Amino acid sequence: MHVGFVMNPVAGMGGRVGLKGTDGKVAEAIARGAEPRAPDRARRALERLAAIAPEATVSTAADPMGERLVRAAGFEPARVVDPFGDDPTGDSDSSSDSGSSGDGDDPPGDGDPPGPTATTAEHTARVVRAFVGSAADPPVDGDPVDLILFVGGDGTATDVAATLEAAGSEVPMLGVPAGVKVYSSVFAVSPEDAAEVAAAFSRTERREVMDIDEDAYREGEVHPELRAVARVPVADDLQSSKQTASGTVESLAEGVADDIRERDGEGVTFVLGPGSTVGAIKDELGFEPSPIGVDVWRDGEVVALDATEAEILDALGEENVIVVSPIGGQGFVFGRGNPQLSPAVIRRCDLRIVASRAKLDDVRALRVDTDDPELDAELAGWVRVRVGKFETRMMKIA
Repeated sequence: MHVGFVMNPVAGMGGRVGLKGTDGKVAEAIARGAEPRAPDRARRALERLAAIAPEATVSTAADPMGERLVRAAGFEPARVVDPFGDDPTGDSDSSSDSGSSGDGDDPPGDGDPPGPTATTAEHTARVVRAFVGSAADPPVDGDPVDLILFVGGDGTATDVAATLEAAGSEVPMLGVPAGVKVYSSVFAVSPEDAAEVAAAFSRTERREVMDIDEDAYREGEVHPELRAVARVPVADDLQSSKQTASGTVESLAEGVADDIRERDGEGVTFVLGPGSTVGAIKDELGFEPSPIGVDVWRDGEVVALDATEAEILDALGEENVIVVSPIGGQGFVFGRGNPQLSPAVIRRCDLRIVASRAKLDDVRALRVDTDDPELDAELAGWVRVRVGKFETRMMKIA
């Protein structure tokens, strides 16, 4: 197995500081105190790959897009693609396209490695072209890879898929999820699962690459668009299916809102997650919600609207409850679309999961991906999910 590894080093940085994504917002994310998320996700995937498939061959992009992490995991790269000088595929056009792999700082000086925020979508494309070549020409400096293993979100997935399509390549791609939004079905559930799939897959299938307009997303409009159809390695239960729409939630929202109002005056802080299901609860409570943000409620009042991780932590009191709904067919309670609900927040709260029956009918198990494997293990097991005004259902967090 020859794996081509590439990382978008700024993927997911906007999540915990409330930016709903990183496209065009890296500088603002840094100003708000955001820290890189992708390198740790990459490290976990590579260390697992080294543990279960030490004989694997790995090629990688130059830093800050992967080389140091590949070497730290114990792999000696078969080749290192430097996308920051002349295009290693012979394409001299070094301009960026959508910028989904970074913001684009001032270019570094000659001989200096660029900073993470200087990476662009074009750099990702250059690396992929070097790994796979094209239908007419072999790849640069060696044999084609058997798999593109990338770290990022939907924007990075779009960059990789578009490059493979333009090259006429049938090399499969697999994502290590690191972005704020993960609508595409080309991602594994967790970094470790990505390594498991990469090491052991025996078949591939065509899956959709989706992305959304992040500016519209920040305004509460979610319109996923099909950007590509890519070949993806398949392992049952280790990859997320595309999102599906949930059923009506009116009676569920009424019941949960009644329960919350009963606690008014007791000083209980309710951390209300994003999404349409919890959004209906917010409507029942009588305030205009941030549809894709996290809002905080206590004693009949909104304490924080569209709160960042830091604002949530500041708002917590003696008794705290998180109310969250899994994401569609993916079943993620934490780790997709709600990075503000960080391990530090989760550990200080009781958990209440709500979902319509229609949503749970499409979910075999719930999942969590908090960036803290120990917390993920603590959350695993059977939980009670509120599905109606009074009804509940037992579901397992895998």
